[in-house]
Amino acid sequence: MNLEEAQEAIAGGADIIDVKNPAEGALGANYPWVIRSIQQITPKNLKVSCTLGEVGNFPGSVSLAAYGAASLGVDYVKVGLYGIKTADEAVFLLQNVCRAAKECNPKIKVAVAGYADAGKIGAINPLLIPKIARKSKLDVAMVDTLVKDGKNLFDHLTLNQLKEFVDLAHSFGLEAALAGSLRKQDLAKVHGLGADIAGLRGAACTNNNRVTGQITRELVAELVRVMRQAEAKLSVKRV
Repeated sequence: MNLEEAQEAIAGGADIIDVKNPAEGALGANYPWVIRSIQQITPKNLKVSCTLGEVGNFPGSVSLAAYGAASLGVDYVKVGLYGIKTADEAVFLLQNVCRAAKECNPKIKVAVAGYADAGKIGAINPLLIPKIARKSKLDVAMVDTLVKDGKNLFDHLTLNQLKEFVDLAHSFGLEAALAGSLRKQDLAKVHGLGADIAGLRGAACTNNNRVTGQITRELVAELVRVMRQAEAKLSVKRV
């Protein structure tokens, strides 16, 4: 959310420093100067991502935002498909977002997020997101939750559905990212599903509050420890 939180996330051992503005939603966009300042202090061995917001069907506006975000030197830009009603609308918007971001920075990765609680908010079926991402020539397919009401990813989608999402994304050569009010105890399941990226904010914040709480290095370090433990257990099983 700000430079201080970024420093805490870095100190705690996060792999990706994700810049957003929780006051504007799950994928609320932050200000260019905040993103730039965080990008400048993040070690080069870590990645920086930023959100473009919960976007409506405004391909020109969102493409311009993508170009601006890419100019800040981030490694990922993310788009949330809250206001998009059809897959065709999504593909057209995302193709233009991808073109804008990669014309500015050919190395940048573009992510699209659907919502596990799509039925509640009238959004696109999240299980369509990998196909939409492939048609749009993006890099990452993500599923999140829009409504932060105490329920999380696993309250809306089954393990089988999430496995289908991850496997389909991988079959298209995409990274798969899972988020949505994830808790420490969910990380083993996320890892077991084969996801490439786990996105957490509330669990890394004081009082487990993603809006009024603050990220601390201690909470981030605990999440990292749990994830590394899950990785180690899976490696032993494979051997």
